[in-house]
Amino acid sequence: MDQTLVVRALVGWGVNIVALLVIDGIFDGVEIGRWGPVLLGAAVLALANAFVKPVLTILTFPIILITLGLFYFVLNIAMLALAEWIAPDFSIDGFWTYVGATIVVWLVNWALYALFESMNRGRSVVV
Repeated sequence: MDQTLVVRALVGWGVNIVALLVIDGIFDGVEIGRWGPVLLGAAVLALANAFVKPVLTILTFPIILITLGLFYFVLNIAMLALAEWIAPDFSIDGFWTYVGATIVVWLVNWALYALFESMNRGRSVVV
């Protein structure tokens, strides 16, 4: 297996762990039992974003176009809901909590990947 792929997968998992810990701390409507559910939820979120979301994006592309991209945000909410559904002791209560949690997960992912990218400039292994 390619070392870069393994590093990318581990970084993605770690970023999602941080994102889930952040939403657990910010939102009263998010309850995640500690490490087991966080680790499993982050793994499900990473795998869903890597494999399920691209397929759903292709299948729903006309809806995404008609809604000017808004439906893509619905797909992001669905990926978070899938992680919640699969991981034990992980619950998100209420539609607006899902919306806020999805935005925070996106922001954490964006910030951490930007940080990693700036740290990796000039290196041969890109994360």
